[in-house]
Amino acid sequence: MNAEPDNGRHWCSGSDAGLKLCLSCHKVCPVQVSNCPRCSAVVHQRQPNSLVRCWALTLTAALLYIPANLLPMMTVSKFEEGQPQTIISGVIELVQQGMIPIALLVFIASVMVPILKLLVMVWLLLSVHFPRAALHRQLMLYRMIVWIGRWSMLDIFIISLLVGLVKFGQLGTVTAGAGAYAFASVVVTTMLAAIQFDPRLLWDALRAESDTGKPLEDYP
Repeated sequence: MNAEPDNGRHWCSGSDAGLKLCLSCHKVCPVQVSNCPRCSAVVHQRQPNSLVRCWALTLTAALLYIPANLLPMMTVSKFEEGQPQTIISGVIELVQQGMIPIALLVFIASVMVPILKLLVMVWLLLSVHFPRAALHRQLMLYRMIVWIGRWSMLDIFIISLLVGLVKFGQLGTVTAGAGAYAFASVVVTTMLAAIQFDPRLLWDALRAESDTGKPLEDYP
């Protein structure tokens, strides 16, 4: 009698195979090695305290996002008179001045992207604690926020360009407000949160869930 083919997914992690990865030079090392033989960096199976650090940085970024949008980003003074501008009021001002493409770019980079990154980070962290969603979607979103991190300072460059245009045209003076510092802190903390998050924890959560009896084919 022929045995039925096993359609389940069989896989093992690097730690199961007695291996771990150096995050500095990406050399695969034996699990017994504490320092990478290539670059001498300390090698861990998982980033130490990854979840704690990532939660702390994500919550800090979420708290900083509030003053970043409520406090003035900059003040443009003309003839010693000026009105502080927040991110939203600055976008409205750009639209009124006919700079719709720049206004759209600032709105996406300053409002939508930070919210998206925060929501994705929270979802990834919750997925480690409660592994229910598809793993490939989680990894895709993680790669997406890492890629977006390269463009996180885009609106800061745009503001710098506007400052240069104002000064070049002798239209007045520009002073950075508290919102600019808060927003820069949001950018830095979200980037650090993405760096501190260890995506291998998603695989660990999946394996722990499958060990409870849930078949692996339920995870696309």
